Amino acid sequence: MHRVAIVPARMTSTRFPGKVIADLCGEPMLAREVARIRQATRVDEVVVATTTNRDDDAVVAVADACGARWFRGSEHDVLGRMASAAREAAADLVVRVSGDCPLIDPTVIDRAVEVLEKRGKELDFVTTEPPTTFPKGLDVEALYRDVLDRVDRMASSSAAREHVTFFIYEEAPTLFRCFTLVDDEDNSDQRWTVDTIEDLQLVRTVFADLELARANTSYKAILSYMRSRPALRAINAHVVQRDPRSGA
Repeated sequence: MHRVAIVPARMTSTRFPGKVIADLCGEPMLAREVARIRQATRVDEVVVATTTNRDDDAVVAVADACGARWFRGSEHDVLGRMASAAREAAADLVVRVSGDCPLIDPTVIDRAVEVLEKRGKELDFVTTEPPTTFPKGLDVEALYRDVLDRVDRMASSSAAREHVTFFIYEEAPTLFRCFTLVDDEDNSDQRWTVDTIEDLQLVRTVFADLELARANTSYKAILSYMRSRPALRAINAHVVQRDPRSGA
């Protein structure tokens, strides 16, 4: 079983262009995220799925620098890009993590993969939402490669092509056996994803204070730190959350 984490990432983010290579304690944000994903014990390989746009040469350079495989495909057909990246990597199981989640937690990834593997063919798809109970920015989806290929063949709407798993949870939910992973308490009030400069400011503070560039700190420890410093939440409290399952 070859388990591949695929990270869609591009420079042309609508709200924060270039965020994936923004500095995060001396390294590009994308490199920090890849490093955290690699701490997952149930991931064998990380692939950065970017576009053929010239601007995304910078994304490829970051992937090369941190030793990650990369794949280039369509900017707007993110589903096709993901499916093609999975095929090229010979993935049996695919973990999808958005490219704007530098605080992604390896234990959450492992839990999602473990549920999918233990349930075997009883399940097609494991996701952390809906309902969302984890902090925003710990979003994980896990599915078998043949399920992703099936979605790639069947999905035709622009929404389904752009938002990778939209076909599963919105257009044809009765065709897939899905499972939602939930936290042991509702922590969805926490916003750790990076869509704006304020989000990045918060994550930079967390990385610096907890020395995350050197420490394998769990999200529970990060959560405890955040709960003890409510003023930190004010940094990005005004930011409206986009759909975490959207394309990149």
